[in-house]
Amino acid sequence: MSEDIKQKLWKIADTLRGKMDADDFRDYILGFIFYKYLSEKMHAHANHILKTDKLKYEDLEKCKFK
Repeated sequence: MSEDIKQKLWKIADTLRGKMDADDFRDYILGFIFYKYLSEKMHAHANHILKTDKLKYEDLEKCKFK
């Protein structure tokens, strides 16, 4: 990764962090990263289960069940 990109990413992270302590921000962001990981794993598992029915999880999300 070029130094220019690294500097831009750090500047963006500092802007997002604002006045929050870096350790608090790290914990906050790591929680979101973990949530995204779990979400992707759940979608992959659901797609695996639904494969026998020739369905995808994304197709089920579009349907509204009452």
